[in-house]
Amino acid sequence: MNVPPSKSHTLRAILFAALAKGVSRIEEALPSPDTQAMIGAVRQLGAEVTEEGSVLVIRGGKWQVPEDVIQCGNSGIVLRFIGALAGLLPGYTVLTGDASIRERRPAKPLIDGLRQLGAFAESAKGNGFAPLIIRGPIKGGRAVIDGEDSQPVSGLLIAGAFAAAPVELEVRNPGEKPWVDLTLDWLRRLGIPFEREGYEKYRLQGGACIEGFSYRVPGDFSSAAFPIAAALITDTEVTLTNLDREDAQGDKALLGVLQEMGARLIIDEKSITVQKGSRLRGVRVDINGFIDALPILAVLGCFAEGKTEIVNGAIARKKESDRIAAMASELKKMGAQVEERPDGLVIHSSTLRSASLESYNDHRIAMSLAVAALRAPSKIAGVECIEKTYPNFWDMLHEFHSVRV
Repeated sequence: MNVPPSKSHTLRAILFAALAKGVSRIEEALPSPDTQAMIGAVRQLGAEVTEEGSVLVIRGGKWQVPEDVIQCGNSGIVLRFIGALAGLLPGYTVLTGDASIRERRPAKPLIDGLRQLGAFAESAKGNGFAPLIIRGPIKGGRAVIDGEDSQPVSGLLIAGAFAAAPVELEVRNPGEKPWVDLTLDWLRRLGIPFEREGYEKYRLQGGACIEGFSYRVPGDFSSAAFPIAAALITDTEVTLTNLDREDAQGDKALLGVLQEMGARLIIDEKSITVQKGSRLRGVRVDINGFIDALPILAVLGCFAEGKTEIVNGAIARKKESDRIAAMASELKKMGAQVEERPDGLVIHSSTLRSASLESYNDHRIAMSLAVAALRAPSKIAGVECIEKTYPNFWDMLHEFHSVRV
C-alpha cells in the first residue's frame, strides 16, 4: 500500500524552488488544495510553475510584489511562510484565507517578528489573525517571538536566510520542534548556512543565493498513521511503502509510541509492515513533537487496554479545528470514555457504537473518525476536507472495511 507524498515537504520544495535561480523539478508532489494554494502564491510572487501530473517544474528567482491578494486557502504553512517572505519585498502584500485561517490560525508571532526586523506587519482587523498586510523590506537585526507554533519560526528562518542583512531569531516557549528541524534540514540540503543554540536561538547570515534543484517528495509519516491504525484495530496485516526512515519528518516518532503500546511493526528503510496479533495497551504520550497524530492516537486509545494519556498538546487547539475538543466530543458520541484536559486527552478502553459525527472541516479529525468507524460504522459529515492530505483515502480504507459517509 503506497503512502501519499508529504505535504510539508511538498510545500517547502515549492517555496524554495520559487526562491532559487533557474529551473527546479519536483517529482511526486502531493495533489492537495494546500499545494495549489502554495503554487498560486509563488506565481503571484514571480515564479513560473508548470504542472505535469505529479511533477512540478518551477522557474524561480524573480521575487516581486504581488498584484493581488494572496489566497492561502486552508493552509497555515502558506500563510506563515509566504507572510514571512513578503517581508523581503519593498511593497505591500495582503494575505487571507478561509474561515479557519481568518479565525483559528494565530499570526501574532509572525507579525511580532516582522516588526522587530523592520518591516510593516499588521492584522487587518487588529486581532492577530488574517487578513495580514505586510510591507518590507526587513532590515535584519534581532527578533524575539513565541514559538508554541512552529510555522512562524520556520517562516522567519527562511526569510532571515534571504534577508539583505544578518538576522538573529530568539524563540521563547519553543514547540513542535521536529517541524523546525524539517525546515533546517532544507536549509542544509540547499547549502544555506545558519547557527543555532538548541531551539531557542538562531543566527542567519542573510543574502542566500540558491540554484534550481531536483527533488522527489517522500511518503508522509503523518498520513501513514491512518492505515497503520486501521490495520491495528482490524487485526489486518499490511505493508506500507514510499516511506524513508531516514527522512527528517517528526511524525515518524509515532512508530515508537505504537510499539510501546504493543503494536507489532516491522520497520525497514523504505517500508513499514503491520503484523497481525497486536494487543494494544494504554501509555502516557508527550504529543508535542508529533502533534498531528493526536486525533488518531485518541482513536487507538479506545482500543487499548487501560488508560491512554495524551499530554503537552495544547497547540492542537489552534489547528484547522480545536482538535482536543473535537476528538473528545465525537468519541463521546461513539460511547468512548474520554476526559478533555487543557493540553490533551485521557482515553479509557471503550467499546464504540455507531453515531452521527462531525469532521469540523479538519482532515485529520475526519480521517481519524473514519478509522474509528471501521469498528462502529458511522455517518461522518464534511469529509471532503480529506483531500488536503490523502487523496485516495477511501480506496485505502476500503482495504479494511467499508465506511458510510
